[in-house]
Amino acid sequence: MPEIFRKRLVPEECVHLNKDNILFCSEQYMITSWDTINPKTAFSRGISLYVMDKGWKISKFFDAQNQFVYWYCDIIRTDYDQDTDTYVFTDLLADVIIESDGTMRVVDLDEFEPAYAKGLIQTEEILTALRQLNELLQTIYDGSFSKYTGLINQYE
Repeated sequence: MPEIFRKRLVPEECVHLNKDNILFCSEQYMITSWDTINPKTAFSRGISLYVMDKGWKISKFFDAQNQFVYWYCDIIRTDYDQDTDTYVFTDLLADVIIESDGTMRVVDLDEFEPAYAKGLIQTEEILTALRQLNELLQTIYDGSFSKYTGLINQYE
């Protein structure tokens, strides 16, 4: 099984996700189930779909009573090392939250400026993240987001 890491720019960290369960893995998709690393009051576990060719991580969050809380979509960069069968998923700061009632919000765009100022992200990567965010939003707006949520729901 591959090794997976989550890299954040803000705050700077790289975490080995060795407790995540890889449920499915192909060149295009990876689906994992996981429990929170640090206890949270709003949610306790989830299922994530990494869409490598789109630069998205779509997660379905559940609370301690196993009730759906919301969809959380990260814009990511995927780096894969074939020799070690290792994936590093870097959070590119822009996120979309879709609440259980369907309301949606884009969050964390304010993190681009400090990350850029510290040299943690370059202009080209910001532009790529914004393009990936726009494509994700268009997918949500046109109704084809259900293709991805359906993949996740198969592993619930």
